[in-house]
Amino acid sequence: MTAKNLPSSEQPYEKCLKYGAAFLSDAELLAVIIRCGTNGSSSTEVAKHVLSKRTGNLLGLYQMSLKELQEIRGIGKVKAIQLKCIAELSKRIAQTGRQEAVVMQNAYSVADYYMEQLRHEEKEHLILCMFDTKCHLIADSILSIGTVNASLISPREIFLKAFEYHAVHVILVHNHPSGNPLPSRQDIEVTRKIMEGGRLLGIELADHIIIGDKKYFSFKEQEML
Repeated sequence: MTAKNLPSSEQPYEKCLKYGAAFLSDAELLAVIIRCGTNGSSSTEVAKHVLSKRTGNLLGLYQMSLKELQEIRGIGKVKAIQLKCIAELSKRIAQTGRQEAVVMQNAYSVADYYMEQLRHEEKEHLILCMFDTKCHLIADSILSIGTVNASLISPREIFLKAFEYHAVHVILVHNHPSGNPLPSRQDIEVTRKIMEGGRLLGIELADHIIIGDKKYFSFKEQEML
């Protein structure tokens, strides 16, 4: 069964045309992207299966891997890629325009900017945030995915990236999948290592912020820099 087999008033496309996208449920919005279902399941029913796979809401779409999506009947490789791209687009749209609100001296503004991007990740992501002479955020770059380990983090890689963007200040941001933002021994070691390297090169490590579940830890605020 596809969406075409549903009564006209229940078809996601028709609802969108008549009332606007805001009128559609999460499942119906996904159904528009999925387009067609399988034998015995409409695109809306397939979408509901996608939503119920993890969290029961759209957040699960962001968390699921391509492999997990393809395990759902009716979701092949192409549809899985489309859904992951939609999730990434939604994240980037949410961040668009918010970059100007990031203030290097204000740990809360930095943490708030990255909170939704990082707090649901199941692996640690280490991000390098680069700032100019006026303390404006120029760019950011993911340095590693996995455990933040001083033996695996290369100061050379960090500062080459900073030089590439002519940054004079940097902030490290990473998440703790456990939701607890308190720093580990490795976090402290990484911070010390990068701070010392920055001093030699004239690039200040302005902060190291750890993202938890709706909370954060700032080395600067805790006077650990």
